[in-house]
Amino acid sequence: MYKFRKNLYSDVRIEDVFETTIGYRNAKLEQQKVRSYKGAFIRVFDGDKWYYAATTDLNNIQSELDVLSDMANPNETIDEHPVVKAFEVHKKEQLMFKDNSVKDIPVEEKKQVLSSYFDIFDREEIVQTTYAYVDKKVVKSFYSSKGSDLVFDNQTTGIGIRSQFLIGEEKGSESFSKAFTTFDPLKSLGEYFREEVEKQVDYVKHAENVEAGEYTVVLSPMATGVFTHESFGHKSESDFMVGDETMAKEWTLGKKVAANGVTIVDDGNELGSGFVQYDDEGTKARKTMIITDGELTGRLHSTSTAVALNESLTGNARAMNFEFEPIVRMTTTYIDKGTRKKDDIISEIKNGIFIDTIRHGSGMTTFTIAPNRAYKIEDGKITTPLKVSVVTGNVFSTLDEIDGISEEFDLLSFVGGGCGKMEQFPLPVGFGGPFIRVKKLNVQ
Repeated sequence: MYKFRKNLYSDVRIEDVFETTIGYRNAKLEQQKVRSYKGAFIRVFDGDKWYYAATTDLNNIQSELDVLSDMANPNETIDEHPVVKAFEVHKKEQLMFKDNSVKDIPVEEKKQVLSSYFDIFDREEIVQTTYAYVDKKVVKSFYSSKGSDLVFDNQTTGIGIRSQFLIGEEKGSESFSKAFTTFDPLKSLGEYFREEVEKQVDYVKHAENVEAGEYTVVLSPMATGVFTHESFGHKSESDFMVGDETMAKEWTLGKKVAANGVTIVDDGNELGSGFVQYDDEGTKARKTMIITDGELTGRLHSTSTAVALNESLTGNARAMNFEFEPIVRMTTTYIDKGTRKKDDIISEIKNGIFIDTIRHGSGMTTFTIAPNRAYKIEDGKITTPLKVSVVTGNVFSTLDEIDGISEEFDLLSFVGGGCGKMEQFPLPVGFGGPFIRVKKLNVQ
């Protein structure tokens, strides 16, 4: 299809994008946007430097390739360069969403599904609600001078609702969001939204200030997922340790970094927000065992970082869109399920805290989670709602303090927001896991 210059490595990534955004405020339509566009990212490598270009003019791709190739220095041994040798070559068309594409669903049907949930939020305790329907389908084509000829797709569709609560003088807010890779599951979210609204009303009515201190803490799958993503997932992105001897020493494979039973996985094959059949270098998605039973067993790679650290490809070179180069990013990252019942894990706690939903999380060595809904655990039961500002801890100490992992398990996908790294924000990712018990965390 393209003429790739001899004695250089080149690749072309084309994205054919369809997306819908529908927004209401208090049941009044404020936004309705449907658009399609195409763009391409072009790379050339001469063994020393990378040369990049991005364009929305697909008829100009060959010209962009030629310009980049003129800038590069021809290298007769480019095919023997370790990074070039490591690039995977796939020749395949793998369109999973051809027959259930969100492009084929009328916008009026999307609006109808979203508006069907308005009545749930029409109550006196809620003073304002914003509703959003979002979908996005991307068909990617990837071609390289090594012979890759690959076409694949992904899509997400979801509903995000945010409500402001006012009960007497007590205020609160909560977001309710679900995303899937197909449209039909969005029609069956009524029970989920009703239950979450009732929980939030009860929380705003009865929440008490927490007494600051160290507690045994149980994290919900949402809180577990954010902890895993923010505090450990980013540390497993290997571009942080290339050329950094201190980081490489801290992250020696085979090192004990967590309690027995703790296994952390990143898997691009999981359907949801983080689903990627192939990464943006044409590498097939992998299931990567980052921690296995407490031992560091892997990390996430682009082709260049895998070569630099003499490790295997993982399929984690991802770009936010065609305007950006691929860098090492997570896909769907989670703590694997355990063998105990959630209720049994909680029943053994005399005085602790349960973190149900969260506003945000951050951190690398020391992490911070800001809960939205939290509760006391007293004599083995979840009781009074609590106002908690932050929960903090050292990442490795916390991983070592995990002493309960439930068999109940949930992977979560959302619309709105995403993962940020350098200038590339927001990138869709998935996360989640089981309920986990941490023996000691600082709660404020």
